[in-house]
Amino acid sequence: MSWQAKTRNAVLALEDGSIFRGFAFGAKTTVSGEAVFNTGMTGYQETLTDPSYFGQIVTMTTPQIGNYGINLEDEESDGPKVAGFVVRDLSPVVSNWRATGNLSDYLSKYGIPGIEGIDTRKVTKSLRVHGALKACLSTEGISDEEALQKAKNWEGLVGRDFVKEVTCKESFIWDASGELSQPFSVPGTALSAGPSSDGQVHRLVAFDYGAKRAIYKNLRNSGFEVTVLPADATAEDARSHNPDAIFLSNGPGDPSALDYAHSAIRELIDEYPIFGICLGHQVLTHAIGASTYKLKFGHRGGNQPVKNVETEKVSITSQNHGFASSKEDLESHGAVVTEYNLNDDTVSGMRIKGKPVFSVQYHPEAAPGPNDAQFLFSSFHRLVSEHKKSTAPA
Repeated sequence: MSWQAKTRNAVLALEDGSIFRGFAFGAKTTVSGEAVFNTGMTGYQETLTDPSYFGQIVTMTTPQIGNYGINLEDEESDGPKVAGFVVRDLSPVVSNWRATGNLSDYLSKYGIPGIEGIDTRKVTKSLRVHGALKACLSTEGISDEEALQKAKNWEGLVGRDFVKEVTCKESFIWDASGELSQPFSVPGTALSAGPSSDGQVHRLVAFDYGAKRAIYKNLRNSGFEVTVLPADATAEDARSHNPDAIFLSNGPGDPSALDYAHSAIRELIDEYPIFGICLGHQVLTHAIGASTYKLKFGHRGGNQPVKNVETEKVSITSQNHGFASSKEDLESHGAVVTEYNLNDDTVSGMRIKGKPVFSVQYHPEAAPGPNDAQFLFSSFHRLVSEHKKSTAPA
C-alpha cells in the first residue's frame, strides 16, 4: 500500500512547535521524552536495547530501518529501552537468515511506539539547530495541539536519575562458564575479533548503571570474572566481593543526579584499579569533585573521531551521550585529560594522576561499530596485573 493511500495516524511533536505527521508502527500508545538522533547506518536493535537511551525518542538518520529484522541474540539488554522510535522508512520486508521477527512486532511486544514516513532530515536539522528537545510521540490519533502540550509538559532530562529504572535488582555473576563471551568469528574463515588477556584471571566488580551486554562480554573475554552490582551498591558491598578491580558502566540520565554513585566510587578510588565507560566516565568525574554539563545535541553514532594526545593516535569510536565532563574541572581535581573528540574538542578520556584509574566517554565494545578502541579492555587487564604485582607482599 502506498503512503498516499494510508492514514497519517501518528504524530511527533517537538517543544519548539514542530509537528510531524506520519504512519504508526509498533505499539499503540503515547509517550513523552527527549528527542535525539543517531547517525548509525546499522545496529538499530542494539540502539533500541541500549539502556543509555532510556527516556529518549530516537530518530535514525539512515533512511530505511528494519531491513534485517530482529534477532534476540543481538539485544544489549532485556528488550528495548527507548521511549519511542522515529524512522524515514520502515522496511516492508525482513531479509536476513538470522532474523526471528520484524521491527514493528518487536516494538509492539514491549509497548514502544514508532513513527515512519516523516522527514527525518528535518527532525535532525531541528535538533542540530535548537539542541535536544522535549517531545511527544503518539500512535493513538491525538491532535497536534495535545501532542505539543504533552511535549512541553514533560519534565526533561536534566537532574533526572534514570539509572534506577535500568540497573539490575540484585548482584549476579556474568557468564561464569564463558560460553556467551567468545570472540566474534566467522566459521570457515580467518576473520575473528576480540580482546585477549595475558592468561591471568582477575576478579572484577562492575557497577551496573545501565550496562550493555557487549561490555560484560568483552570484560569476560579479556580475563575478568565479572560480578555485577546494582547501581546503588555501596563501597562496602563492592569490597565484600574481594575484587581486584572495579568497572563503571554506561547508562542514562543526568550524571550529576547520582549522588549515591559518586559517593561509593569516591571511597574506592584509592583502593582499586578502575575503568569507566560513558556514564561511568562521568560518575568518576563527579567522584573526584569535577563537574559535567549538558551538550547541545550530544554524540550518538558510530563515526566519532577521538584523538589521544599522549599517543597521537586517532580512533573512530561509537558514542552515545548527552553530557560531557568539564576539562578545566578535571585538571583542577587531579585528572589528566588524555583524549578529545575531534568534532568539538569535548573530553573523550581521562586518567587520575598517580592511580590505576582511567575512563573514556565512548564505547570501546561498539556492538556493532568500529573496533579501534577495543584494546582498552586488554589494556585494563594488564593494568590490573601490574597493580597486583606492585602491591603484592614481598
